[in-house]
Amino acid sequence: MNKKAFNIIICALACTLVLSGFLLCVLLPKEDYSFSERRKLTEFPEVSVSSLLTGKFTDTFEDYAVDNFPFRDTFRSIKAYFSYYILGQKDNNKIYVHDGYIASMDYPYNKDSVDYAASRFGYIYNKYLKDSNVFLSVIPDKNVFLAEKAGVLHFDSKQLTEDIREAMPYAEYIDIFPSLSIEDYYKTDSHWKQEKIEATAQVLADGLGVKLQGNRTAVSSSLPFYGVYYGQAALKLKADSITYLTSPSFEKMTAYDGQNKKEIPVYDTERIEGKDPYETFLSGPLSLVTVENPDADTEKELIIFRDSFASAIAPLLAEGYRKVTLVDIRYMNPDYACSLLEFKNKDVLFLYSTAVLNNSETIK
Repeated sequence: MNKKAFNIIICALACTLVLSGFLLCVLLPKEDYSFSERRKLTEFPEVSVSSLLTGKFTDTFEDYAVDNFPFRDTFRSIKAYFSYYILGQKDNNKIYVHDGYIASMDYPYNKDSVDYAASRFGYIYNKYLKDSNVFLSVIPDKNVFLAEKAGVLHFDSKQLTEDIREAMPYAEYIDIFPSLSIEDYYKTDSHWKQEKIEATAQVLADGLGVKLQGNRTAVSSSLPFYGVYYGQAALKLKADSITYLTSPSFEKMTAYDGQNKKEIPVYDTERIEGKDPYETFLSGPLSLVTVENPDADTEKELIIFRDSFASAIAPLLAEGYRKVTLVDIRYMNPDYACSLLEFKNKDVLFLYSTAVLNNSETIK
């Protein structure tokens, strides 16, 4: 076979593969959501004269093709194994694995983001919280315990903590870092395990000046929990499981979803079988949730401005209060949220993870 004929065959095979890939992308049934990556997939772009002439169709179709390529998850796994185990890379698309724990690199330190978060908290304080007892606590991300050991880039969490404390002199700081270690976090997810943070809840309760009731029992699900990082890592790793804590006091607690105006369970165990089992705790990302404890030996109330980590620890803190209200100003305008609440003589806790503070653009 001469060189010219060989080149023709190679070109023909390449064109066939490209055309086949294109037709499969267009014709095969499509999913609109990737459960492995926990995100929406790019939809097929609108075809119009304008989108074709401006190049918008081509740009969007490239994203669509990447998201809907046949056997995409298989190719993602092959790439991940090749990157980690053949090339010896520390991370694959900023996802790294160390000692069975999966995490996402968060680097560099974004001082502007921390300043922005502090400005939003300061706005709330100056307008609504002058007659409240205000506290601040920072939740360490998994990277705080894992990144240095894994040899990946990470920012200085101590600097972040110092900066947010300096920007919030009106808030009494409660340091929970010493109460936590990497073992207190899920291996495949970003969040902490409720059954591992009883000591952390006690540190917060001591700082807030309330007493927790304790006497809790752990209830574990037999179903596997594949966290948010599992699909992103594209590796076959051991799953986690969901465990929640209960007690006679917990069983009497009631929760209310102020966003959708309905009662919800403190632990929505049906969600263990859903796309994000961590939503078992107070039904996940809701903007306004209250937990009431009829067994409390006090009339004190706590309001927590929070991110998703608080869903697991709020029931524990509710042991020391008549009512705990969780406000997520990533999903609700703070003025609207505050207009629904009474702050006078209440304890108010700003409880945010280092990851959210370093990426605070979602805070309203």
